[in-house]
Amino acid sequence: MSFSNGYLVVFFVALGSFTYGFNNSVIGSVLGLESFLIYFDIAGKDSKSNSITGATSGLFAGGGAIGALLSAWLVNKVGRVRSIQITCVICIISGAIQGGSVHIAMFLIDRLLSGVGVGFMVSLVPIYQSEISPAEARGRMVGSHGFLIVTGYAFAAWTGYGCYFSPSPAFQWRFELSAQVIAPAILLMGTPWLPESPRWLVEQDRQSEALQILQQLHPSEDESNIHSKAQVELNQIRTQLSIDQEMEASGGRWALITNSSYRKRLFCGCFVQFIGQSTGVLVINNYQVSLYNSLGLYNSVPLLLYAVYLSWAAGMNYVSTFIIDRVGRVPLMVIGLVGSVVAVCCEAAMVAEFSGTSNKIGNGFGVAFLFLFVTFYGGGLDATTYVYSAEVFPNHMRGLGMGMSIFTQFCSTLVYTQVAPTAFDTIGWKYYLVFIIVPFLGAILIWFTFPETKGLSLEDISCRFEGRPVASELKPHIEDADKASVCYEESV
Repeated sequence: MSFSNGYLVVFFVALGSFTYGFNNSVIGSVLGLESFLIYFDIAGKDSKSNSITGATSGLFAGGGAIGALLSAWLVNKVGRVRSIQITCVICIISGAIQGGSVHIAMFLIDRLLSGVGVGFMVSLVPIYQSEISPAEARGRMVGSHGFLIVTGYAFAAWTGYGCYFSPSPAFQWRFELSAQVIAPAILLMGTPWLPESPRWLVEQDRQSEALQILQQLHPSEDESNIHSKAQVELNQIRTQLSIDQEMEASGGRWALITNSSYRKRLFCGCFVQFIGQSTGVLVINNYQVSLYNSLGLYNSVPLLLYAVYLSWAAGMNYVSTFIIDRVGRVPLMVIGLVGSVVAVCCEAAMVAEFSGTSNKIGNGFGVAFLFLFVTFYGGGLDATTYVYSAEVFPNHMRGLGMGMSIFTQFCSTLVYTQVAPTAFDTIGWKYYLVFIIVPFLGAILIWFTFPETKGLSLEDISCRFEGRPVASELKPHIEDADKASVCYEESV
């Protein structure tokens, strides 16, 4: 058995993305199950219950930040595929323990371990996907990461909705938590047939293996064309690696900070992850059932709306994978940010005016604006931020750069979700102002300062950050420019 098709590879490995989405979102449904709250004695609205509720998301985010940082070391040390295998084992163990938890401390500690596992996963998957995807389709292929993340969210929500009707209170939440092991178990079983990243193999001086994999990932009816295209890409990877190694040698171990080009990439990668969380997406997601309660909706209805909401989000992420390589990364992120800001403004107004009332029209608009929010977030921002973060770093820095970017994401999530229960309890709708002002300012910054990367190879993206034109931009002056491997050196 062999995965010889690039699309098959990226969608299969996106089971890791699904794992992140399911494990992240499962808490939103579980917190909506009264049986879970009663079992762990956190059904009240006192400060103790609010603190523990916040900790279920906060510890997960903290663990994710740790996992994201450690992934930067692991992915370069043992390779992309072996790193995914190790991460699957962590996720399987953590899911099993959560499902068998008998004390809130046991649950919270394992929630931290689960965060570490998905911190690895959410960093590793887009790195791997970006390194095996051709430039012309990379947006769609790496976009499957965001799509499968939200699909995981949706599956968690539908599982929670189904479990609500179980006659066994313990089964309601134990089954849903235990289901976290399914996706990583399937991925683990399939990893022996996944090809290693050809870019990592070149770094390890295993060039013959890299060439063989590149030939498998470039399907064509013309066998000679397969070999030609693969050899061109291998030469491109080797040339860019040589340039990167020279830059790294001159900058030392702190090149990601000291080198101006690398520093800009790091800022761009981290900022898009920060600004994505600054829309309030996970606050809205993790506490959505409680939000529906504040709008006068109870019992199974909030769980049903939550599941439909996330299914719609998954659909919008899928749409974004088809338009990202046409519209471009920067315009799509700006559209997503501005649309999310408008939706949150409207949602805040509905919560301020109708929260706690029986006004069905006002509460209906409150639900509608949540769906408007996820339409813009899923269609413009969600998958795009992962694509952009994964592709802006040079090959030898991609593990560290992506790890730092996802670390920023989890730190942002930790801050926003940890304080959410207390913030909603004390200042109510005013907490939404954070998710209005910050993303709006971020949209302006991205539009005017972030380089566009659509249609460029991972090696040619370096030119964007180094102020050098790529060969295709100098086509009238370069013979056979379509096969040029890196920046046109003589233009410097």
